[in-house]
Amino acid sequence: MALRCVMAVSSPCSPATDAVGRKVFFSKTLSQSHRTFTFPLYSTNRSSTARIARFRCFSSALTPQLKNTLDKVVTSNKVVLFMKGTRDFPQCGFSNTVVQILNSLNVPFETINILENEMLRMGLKEYSSWPTFPQLYIEGEFFGGCDITVEAYKNGELQELLEKAMCS
Repeated sequence: MALRCVMAVSSPCSPATDAVGRKVFFSKTLSQSHRTFTFPLYSTNRSSTARIARFRCFSSALTPQLKNTLDKVVTSNKVVLFMKGTRDFPQCGFSNTVVQILNSLNVPFETINILENEMLRMGLKEYSSWPTFPQLYIEGEFFGGCDITVEAYKNGELQELLEKAMCS
């Protein structure tokens, strides 16, 4: 799991000061294996009034191995739906809506239950830069969640895109 450490400051526009009054800039990053740490750089100017608010660490669930696996899954299937539950037993109304839309279009699609694996669920949010589920991929590209899928279905865009995908 990648680990990223970031120092937060009270003023986003000005550098913070450390305990002895030196300005602290947050621009140097050191990477070791799959861990990224952000360290402060110091200057001797003591005129800054910003203070260090806190030191925060957060982890990245999208490991290189998970990214490679997701790349393979979304590119090896024309239509993939990452959802809560399964095609036969959706465990979320939004997932059920997307399944019903795809079924009504008679499109073959793969489903992956994100509730079975917490790392998959968290990593997929980073992979797609989309915070919610379901997530629909068409021809290896992220299409959208439930609202986007419903809107595209209503205006005919989804049918057109899926027809193209099935012919290629």
